[in-house]
Amino acid sequence: MRRKLIAGNWKTNLTANEARALVAAIRVELDCDAAALARDRDLMIAPAPVLIPAVSQALAGSSIALGAQNMHYQDKGAFTGEVSPLMLKPFGVAYVILGHSERRHLFREPNDSINQKVHAALRHRIEPILCVGETEDERDRGRSVEVVLDQLQQGFEGIEPQDAKRVSLAYEPVWAIGTGRNATPDQAQEVHGAIRAALSGRFGAATALAMRVIYGGSVTPDNVDSLLTRPDIDGALVGGASLKAESFVRIARSQAG
Repeated sequence: MRRKLIAGNWKTNLTANEARALVAAIRVELDCDAAALARDRDLMIAPAPVLIPAVSQALAGSSIALGAQNMHYQDKGAFTGEVSPLMLKPFGVAYVILGHSERRHLFREPNDSINQKVHAALRHRIEPILCVGETEDERDRGRSVEVVLDQLQQGFEGIEPQDAKRVSLAYEPVWAIGTGRNATPDQAQEVHGAIRAALSGRFGAATALAMRVIYGGSVTPDNVDSLLTRPDIDGALVGGASLKAESFVRIARSQAG
C-alpha cells in the first residue's frame, strides 16, 4: 500500500517568528500522534526559502519533514535570486516542490527547466514533488488529461524507472488553486487515474503502483476525506489551509483512503 503524503505549501507567507509559532502549534497536536500517523503517511511543510533555517530548527526532533518550494538545478553559479540543492541540504530539506502552477504560469518556467530540477533533486537525494495541472480554459476545451500528461512526459524526460519511484506527483488543477473552487473527488480521480495509467505505460505497472500521486487545489478539512477515498489519490498538497494549525492538523489526521 502506498504511503500517503500530506504536504503543506506556505508559499510567500509568514515571518520567522510567525513560522516558529505555527510549527509549535502544529507540533502540540501532532507530536502525540506521531507514531500512529507514521504507520501510513508522511507529513511535510514547505516554507518560503528565507524561513527554512527557522523552520528547520522548529521541526527538530519532529516526524514532520522539511520541504522547499523550489530550487535551481545547478549546484552553484551566477543565478541571482536562486537557491541551490547544496544550500538546502544542510538544513535537512527532504522534499522539493517543482513545477508548481504558480511557477509555471506566473514565472513562466518551461518544462525543460522543471525536468532539469527533477534530475537535480534526485541526484541530491531530495524527493521531488512534480506538479502538473491544467488551466480553466484548457479544462473547458476538454484538454485536461492531454495537458497533464504532456507535462508529465516532459517532466520525466530521461528519468529511469528506479529513480521514478522516488518522485511524488501532485495534480493541481490551476482553476482550483486559491479560488475556493475544488475538483470533485470524481473529477480528481479521473485525472489521477490517467496519470497512473501513463506512468504504467512509461515505467511499468509495478513502478506506477508504487508512486504517490497527491491532489492539490483548495484542499480543506471539509473536502480532504472525500478526496482521499478515491483509489488513486494518495494525499494532498495543501496551500492556505496549511497556514492555520487547526486546519492543517485536521487534514494531516484524515483517516480516509
